[in-house]
Amino acid sequence: MNSIITIGREFGSGGREIGRRLADSYGIKFYDKELLEQAAKDSGICEELFIRHDESVTNSFLYSLVMGTYPMSADGRFNPEMPLNHRIFLAQFDTIKKLGDSPCVIVGRCADYVLAVKKNVINIFITADMPDKKRRIAERYDIEKMKADDFIKKTDKRRANYYEYYTDRKWGAAKYHHLVVNSSAVGIEGAVQLIRDFVELAEKHRNER
Repeated sequence: MNSIITIGREFGSGGREIGRRLADSYGIKFYDKELLEQAAKDSGICEELFIRHDESVTNSFLYSLVMGTYPMSADGRFNPEMPLNHRIFLAQFDTIKKLGDSPCVIVGRCADYVLAVKKNVINIFITADMPDKKRRIAERYDIEKMKADDFIKKTDKRRANYYEYYTDRKWGAAKYHHLVVNSSAVGIEGAVQLIRDFVELAEKHRNER
């Protein structure tokens, strides 16, 4: 397997778990929250700031101006007048490009957009039915089941705003993905196997061209 696999996902769809199991099955690197740590090391920007801005857009210019006093990267490649959320996105952009030099699985963070020029990238989007998403979220977080629906919708809206703000694309749109999988229809293991089968077919077709 010589592909880079990006995974976009609805909140509660099991996208992270699918990505993790997929990476483990191939014996390749997996990046979700791990990407934030790597980007912080690469850029010299505090990791806490990456976590705070993770897949979210801060529209307040005043907030960006005040927060802009945080340390810059040693090589000074980020404009100190650029809002902090933009600098963090560009830092992640650079890190994703580096990670895309070898096979790996990257979850979220506009990775499909960042690596669009690469021919060996396979973009996956994971969706699921709301009852399954609510059950999964209720099990993972300390939240009342009746509030899970609102939590899911707000998180997906935040992810969509982030993606669409930086890419000018519609989040979750099928035309930007090679495969869209409903984990409710096939289960977590079924989703992993389905993606593996698709990757095999895609790589075979790519090599025959």
